[in-house]
Amino acid sequence: MTWEKLPAIAGGHGGCLNCGYQHDVFPMEGVIAVGFGSASLTKGNECVYDEQDVERPDSGFTDYLTGEQAEAFAAADPDHDWRIHLVAPLSERHYQRQGDKHWVLYEKGEGFA
Repeated sequence: MTWEKLPAIAGGHGGCLNCGYQHDVFPMEGVIAVGFGSASLTKGNECVYDEQDVERPDSGFTDYLTGEQAEAFAAADPDHDWRIHLVAPLSERHYQRQGDKHWVLYEKGEGFA
């Protein structure tokens, strides 16, 4: 392993109570999209998927990525630092892959509004 495993933190409600529950581990059926804001999947410093890719016909993405699909990308190339980033108004969550189907919450915040 050539990347640093970040300490996991507890989920719960972040930002406001209307913004939804922040899972300790990103669910495989979860969608990597926030609507207003930004959502992405990164491998090291490289952006592999961005929520806005769905709107670009040349991106190769026709629908929002799920946790299961992100896991498939990461499982095919596991020796990198894979992360899911979800930044929205009043809610921000960041997950790091730390094993098979195990994407832990390592940072959360109140978002950008």
